[in-house]
Amino acid sequence: MKLTYLGHSAFRVDISGASILIDPFLTGNPSFPKGMTVEQASEGVTHILLTHGHDDHVGDAVEIARRTGAQLTANFEICMWLQSKGVEALNPMGCGGHIDVGPFSVALTQAHHTSSSQAEGLPAIYLGQPNGIVVHAKGEPTLYHMGDTDIFGDMALVNELHAPKVAIVPIGDRFTMGAKSAALACKRYFDFDAIIPCHYGTFPILDQSADAFVEAMGGDAARVKVTAPGGSLSV
Repeated sequence: MKLTYLGHSAFRVDISGASILIDPFLTGNPSFPKGMTVEQASEGVTHILLTHGHDDHVGDAVEIARRTGAQLTANFEICMWLQSKGVEALNPMGCGGHIDVGPFSVALTQAHHTSSSQAEGLPAIYLGQPNGIVVHAKGEPTLYHMGDTDIFGDMALVNELHAPKVAIVPIGDRFTMGAKSAALACKRYFDFDAIIPCHYGTFPILDQSADAFVEAMGGDAARVKVTAPGGSLSV
């Protein structure tokens, strides 16, 4: 499994038989890698996964889905909204669902956040429950993108059901967990081999570095893989 960080909460995940974009907020993302184009980031993409409906997570999903024909998986409300915008290859799900999409399977977990769109200056459109995403693929470590969330006790159930080994964890505070609560979530509820922090440094109102999170991880800090936008790691 190769993960490429595209800034904010956007990741490209390449596994055997599939190239996946998660929360592809690329255009207008201040931390999207300089010199990289949306076309380059989405070249060969087969699947798009969305955690929730906020504009800094849906991002370029419509344009990429239309251009590439990639299958888009999200909650029901997001899928129906995107269908109205011309996205055809849709895979609607609900929290707790676990669906085989061919090269991998995907499950949606709960997340403590909100989900809506305020694109194009329109009033907020409700877009269903926010989610985390779990990706299972044969021969690969199980990946858990937490989405935008606070810590919650049922993370213990996520671990019991899915036993993820690679985590993408929001740490930027204000809208998601900050360093202390994110570190507690990782240490109390999971046994991750690799933890990639996200949702920080994008906008001035978020924490600007992962330093406090690394410090809060203490003796487990070696598992934290701080990745600059545009950087990749194999797990």
